Amino acid sequence: MTDWTRICALADVPVLGARVVESAKEGRIAVFRNGADQVFALRDRCPHKAGPLSQGIVHGTTVTCPLHSWKIQLEDGQAVAPDVGCAKPYPIKVQGDDVLIQL
Repeated sequence: MTDWTRICALADVPVLGARVVESAKEGRIAVFRNGADQVFALRDRCPHKAGPLSQGIVHGTTVTCPLHSWKIQLEDGQAVAPDVGCAKPYPIKVQGDDVLIQL
């Protein structure tokens, strides 16, 4: 595993929304924040038709893809049944006011 890297301030991730960060190695990563102030990171690509998950609706610990309404679990990137697929999850944590990720 690599070291933790600061990607933004917690305040930069809207509650019930997302912020996109670019990684030279991984591409677009969506950083989500739910109503309980939990933070999650997934590849910004729905497993169904590659829709931008960062533009989806966050509810609880899932995000609904804006293209075809697939629900993706924020904790592990798995599609909610009956759909099948996975958006790659990334280890992420909040330390003080900073959001850190492992790539």
